[in-house]
Amino acid sequence: MSAALSVVCGMIGRVTRRLMLLDTASLYFRAYFGVPDSVRAPDGTPVNAVRGLLDFITRLVQDHRPDELVACWDEDWRPQWRVDLIPSYKAHRVVVETETGPDVEEVPDTLSPQVPVIEEVLAALGIARVGSAGYEADDVIGTLAGRAAGPVDIVTGDRDLFQLVDDARGVRVLYPRKGVGDCDLVDDELIRTKYGVRPDQYADFAALRGDASDGLPGVKGIGEKTAAQLITEYGDLAGVRAAAEDRTSKLTPAKRRGIVEAAAYLDVAPTVVRVAGDVPLPEFDPALPTVPRDPAALDALVKRWGLGGAVGRLLPVLAR
Repeated sequence: MSAALSVVCGMIGRVTRRLMLLDTASLYFRAYFGVPDSVRAPDGTPVNAVRGLLDFITRLVQDHRPDELVACWDEDWRPQWRVDLIPSYKAHRVVVETETGPDVEEVPDTLSPQVPVIEEVLAALGIARVGSAGYEADDVIGTLAGRAAGPVDIVTGDRDLFQLVDDARGVRVLYPRKGVGDCDLVDDELIRTKYGVRPDQYADFAALRGDASDGLPGVKGIGEKTAAQLITEYGDLAGVRAAAEDRTSKLTPAKRRGIVEAAAYLDVAPTVVRVAGDVPLPEFDPALPTVPRDPAALDALVKRWGLGGAVGRLLPVLAR
């Protein structure tokens, strides 16, 4: 085989590899609330989030057959650079403020102890877990999705990641309907149909609309439908703001006033809402393991936490 043909074949191999990116915290929160807390380890410790997440991964791998899988991690669930721009960002979820590291998020008492177990199990399995200091999992996902040469499945319960959907590049979102069951496939058409905007307009739409769950106030008097109408009519947030300053535009006085009065918020909201695409990441192997990386460690974790059923369901799926 010629050198040129080898290069082409290598490019084809990369293009056809499907990458799956997990918004891990979003998924283990869903698992925690979707699986009864009566699911416990032999010593009585709840492990419903651990088992639920493992079953979720089993179902995802079985249904979508990714070649690569990365558990993306919140190294900082409320980055200071976002808080500096909008102090209310996720403020309602803070239980302890810190000066030297990430603030402590409000998490159910029986979930917090399960997170280190999830980390250990993923490591023993050989599933890559990747985060970046000062960034959320969303930003890790945005960076990896932007770098990917082939199709990408983003698994998340967070609508903010809809901004990454791109049919032309094969980037889609798998959005869990309930608990750890089936997922809706979110593509360009679904976003346009449900929200009235294109995926590349979604971040501007979300900034204009606001999001109480993230502490983003939005523009007074502008809800989801109006935000979509404005973004569609004027193209993007900059166009909407220009129309508000233009006395000859068709905007009503109330909308014009609301947009102008929200100028300080709108100056920074897009930066907060948009997923970062240039996060520094460590080197890692994204390949989906076919066998556990550390069988002895995995066996010890299975016995300690009573994970035989969940791991027993996952391993045959990985081996296929």
